[in-house]
Amino acid sequence: MYWSQGQVPGTMEDSAGVSVGAPLVEIRHLKSHLGETVALRGWVRNARTSKTRFVELRDGSGFVQCVVGANDADEASYELAGKLTQECSITLEGEVKAHPKTGEPEILVKKLELIGGSVDFPITPKDHGIEFLMENRTLWLRSKRQWAIIRIRHTIVKAIRDFFDGDGFTLLDAPILTPSSCEGTSNLFETDYFHEGSAFLSQSGQLYQEPGVPAFGKVYCFGPTFRAEKSKTRRHLTEFWMVEPEMAFAGLDDVMVLGERMVKFILERVLAEKQEELKILERDTAPLELALREGFAKMSYTEAVEKLKTLGSDINWGEDFGNDDETILMNAMDRPMWVHRFPKSFKAFYMEYDRENPDLAMGADLLAPEGYGEVIGGGERATSLDYLLEQIQHHGLDQKDYEWYLDVRRYGNVRHAGFGMGLERAVAWICKLPHVRETIPYPRMMGTLRP
Repeated sequence: MYWSQGQVPGTMEDSAGVSVGAPLVEIRHLKSHLGETVALRGWVRNARTSKTRFVELRDGSGFVQCVVGANDADEASYELAGKLTQECSITLEGEVKAHPKTGEPEILVKKLELIGGSVDFPITPKDHGIEFLMENRTLWLRSKRQWAIIRIRHTIVKAIRDFFDGDGFTLLDAPILTPSSCEGTSNLFETDYFHEGSAFLSQSGQLYQEPGVPAFGKVYCFGPTFRAEKSKTRRHLTEFWMVEPEMAFAGLDDVMVLGERMVKFILERVLAEKQEELKILERDTAPLELALREGFAKMSYTEAVEKLKTLGSDINWGEDFGNDDETILMNAMDRPMWVHRFPKSFKAFYMEYDRENPDLAMGADLLAPEGYGEVIGGGERATSLDYLLEQIQHHGLDQKDYEWYLDVRRYGNVRHAGFGMGLERAVAWICKLPHVRETIPYPRMMGTLRP
């Protein structure tokens, strides 16, 4: 049942079968109902019993303190308020008041009814270990912290779609099951596909975006991707979401411009709409505000290697950045930074090479500050059919699996470029989380395949 602005006027029975005589509203709308008597329904986050009962209620849209006094509520409601348990569900009626100190809405309860009981809820207000919380992920989602994270994630997802939809991009959904590898065969999840042999869970939708470039000019996909890397770092999931735009008549510089515009669009949306959630997470927003205000830094791979050496890293030119290298580098930066023109040796087969130095790839990674690393990776795509054929052979790939991809170069080939941004890494940075496992409702990692 749905009502405009979370409200339905008049006396009625709500969808839980409980009779309510006041307009039913959502907690998020309480500020517009000060001085009115309303009905709420939700779950008890916490209850304190004294002469006056205090109940913290949440309904999914927000949190509110409900005050149950012996002289305000009826006798049955007052007695019930003293017996409420964590996570039981209730409905109540009361007057919306402004808290005398904070000005935030609170409810002076007149009537209270129990909808569903809750006995011995396992996630109590005391501290719990991460293994216990992960084992109870479906219940951990009810916590205030997880509520804040997932709501920020929701806003980031909406901002991403709004950005590309408003910038002339067309959504081109990529398949989840693919016949071949996008970025190497060592980290694929494989499954049988009828009589056709093996299929793989997609590492990326990028290869499928490139054929859309001649059709639509600017395209993007946004969906789940899978990596079978045996990694247990704080930045890796085996299943994650990625947005991947591709543009016609574009090169490396265009990728960096588009990526910066998108990230700033996201930051502006989160800072404007999710201040309550950021406060719950105790997120210092100054670094996000600086990233929104200032231009992103740029540094070539070669310059970054030299910088890392001065910061104590033992990296050598020609080696890919490890997690520690990215952390060291970005602990020294106060804003996001593009690192560009990596050695071609460890980049994907489809990456264009630098005409001024054929050992370099025309790629760029966006690294987030505060010790966070890569959130975006992209660059120019190789335009030469002969070069791609050489790369396919060099990487040990089967050419017949990529004929459809090579057709992009055979018919009306143009310079084109794009990138991929991992949603969970972006959420981790914006929320300043220690691990990506909190950035997605049901994280998939090594040893974690439940619920």
